[in-house]
Amino acid sequence: MNKIKFYFILSMLSLALFSCSKDKEEEITPPREFSVQYDTDIKDIEEYLKTFYIEEVTADFDIKITKIPAGGTQKSIWEQTTYPLKFREVNLHGLKYKLYYLILNEGVGDSPTNVDNYFVAYKGDYLQQVTKDEVTTLTVTEFERNSFVLLPNAGLRVGFSEMMPKLKTGTYTSNPDGTVSYKDFGAGVVFIPSGLGYFNSAQGSIPAYSPLIFNIKAYEIQRNDQDGDGIPSYLEDLDGDGYIYIFTNTTLYPTKPTTNPDDTDGDDIPNCFDVDDDGDNYTTKLERSYKDANGVVKYYDFADIPLCTGGNGKKRHLDPKCYN
Repeated sequence: MNKIKFYFILSMLSLALFSCSKDKEEEITPPREFSVQYDTDIKDIEEYLKTFYIEEVTADFDIKITKIPAGGTQKSIWEQTTYPLKFREVNLHGLKYKLYYLILNEGVGDSPTNVDNYFVAYKGDYLQQVTKDEVTTLTVTEFERNSFVLLPNAGLRVGFSEMMPKLKTGTYTSNPDGTVSYKDFGAGVVFIPSGLGYFNSAQGSIPAYSPLIFNIKAYEIQRNDQDGDGIPSYLEDLDGDGYIYIFTNTTLYPTKPTTNPDDTDGDDIPNCFDVDDDGDNYTTKLERSYKDANGVVKYYDFADIPLCTGGNGKKRHLDPKCYN
């Protein structure tokens, strides 16, 4: 169970992601090919998963992972079944990245989307092959841990935000001493190839091209409204899978999907980033507005917006041509 004072929560809201990354940032130019580096990263990650084991998971979902000693009989992360190893395919840079992860506790509350902000605790490690006396060994180095921090989505590495929809928030109670206690929160571990991390940028003590490992606890969600239309972005996740993407960036998506499941009007911009998400030349925010009997402008809640079919056959939130 975790405790934190309210004033401490508020002070952390302005904290940017991974304070260590602000101490030093050095980019290697030109970068390696994403596909070549991914082959190296996934080999290192899978070596780690097959040669380390879960020694302990505490009641607070902190995890201790240890290398299997020579002759040891411990089941590796890869083989153990208490916390089944899973993976998610992430399409980026023209590749299908394998993002391995463990769910230590699912949580009982709501799941964030990959475009929300997250109030979490985490511990971060990086993997690196180190050669000493002509012997190369895969090493694990902790680079940071934070107990309570709000992570703004704009600063997140892709792999971190790809993990968050797999977790749910928990519950909390306010205590007489001014603290808040969290319990039943989602917790997990994610193993991130460098192409979904910092790639060729050295961040603080993290070397360039380092796969990352995060032990994450999901306490709270800060819902975003990316296009400012008054509809939280998670409600514009049309297929409800927790993932919203903009496929127009040809560097990230050299081969984009033919359709975007979260884009109503087919303009390649998902609704949560599109001020006119139905393409009728009326902004969604305008379509949510109406005047009451006293002439005061008010807004429908998203769930209560009337729908109609206009002349072009498109379903609209509120089209003045339908309701005037």
